[in-house]
Amino acid sequence: MSLSIASFIQRGSEVPRVLLPSIFRIFEAWKLTGAQQVKLLGLINEKTLYNWKKAPEKAELSLDHIERASYILGIYKALQVLFPTQSNADRWLTKANDSPMFNGQAPIDWLMAGYMVDLAAIRVHLDSARGG
Repeated sequence: MSLSIASFIQRGSEVPRVLLPSIFRIFEAWKLTGAQQVKLLGLINEKTLYNWKKAPEKAELSLDHIERASYILGIYKALQVLFPTQSNADRWLTKANDSPMFNGQAPIDWLMAGYMVDLAAIRVHLDSARGG
């Protein structure tokens, strides 16, 4: 799961088939709603999300989608490093957080604005917490 965006782009049509099932497994572990998944992926509607889940090899991913997926993978990896149990790592995104960055909100609530910069900020926040 540590492939760079450039390596995904070089793989071309293979990307959705490889990338999307991993992202959907992460979303399942995080127990995210369809609407939350749509926001994190930068999609317009849930129909596209469900089409991608049904046939990931047919998805047409933009650079934006690939970059968002890269941040999601990085957040997931950082949480695995930071927390001693899978359940704690999986709950972090949806649990209220007293960090000044989140002001008592759950990180997922903060991400629901739908901006990629917020995914990047959480990735940086977690990487700094783990000393990376």
